[in-house]
Amino acid sequence: MKHKKIPGMERLVYVLIALVVLSACKKNSSGSGLPENAGGIPPFAEKYVQMDQMARPAINTVFVGSNRKDEFNTTVPSAMSAAFLNDFIHKLESFGYTSNILGLNKNQFAAVLVTDVLNTSTTGVTSFYDGTHVLTGRALNDDVIDAELTLIFGGPTGTSNPGLTSDHVNGNDKPFLTSFPYEADPH
Repeated sequence: MKHKKIPGMERLVYVLIALVVLSACKKNSSGSGLPENAGGIPPFAEKYVQMDQMARPAINTVFVGSNRKDEFNTTVPSAMSAAFLNDFIHKLESFGYTSNILGLNKNQFAAVLVTDVLNTSTTGVTSFYDGTHVLTGRALNDDVIDAELTLIFGGPTGTSNPGLTSDHVNGNDKPFLTSFPYEADPH
């Protein structure tokens, strides 16, 4: 994938992060703050409780069983590996995973996936995966699902299991705008 620097993209990254955080929260009418297993308390803890982790789309959906979704969604990223690493390793094993184009074995790759955070780079290339830059952020035009499928099912060359490495949705239904808010009108 080619990257085109979009003016104001760094600002957009911060706005999107704020929106993701707020959209992942639900008003807590009891005012009791975050659940005990969530760790540190952000400034809005008296009013909101985190309800969903969504930095890496589909990863939580596929790798965390329904009986542990709430636990995963309220666990701070620094505690995710200790709590969920074995679940991620077992899921990769169930897929027949051995290695990927990054050269990561199942234990190494599970350790990357288990911490559900969206990394950002304000000085370098922002990409979910572009063949060179891996998880340095996420640009609007990144094909996140295809990147995830390729990393999971594509094997050491990225070309194994071609029927499993793409969702065949190859672009947005409308072009992105060149200025804020960057996303096209949904109508």
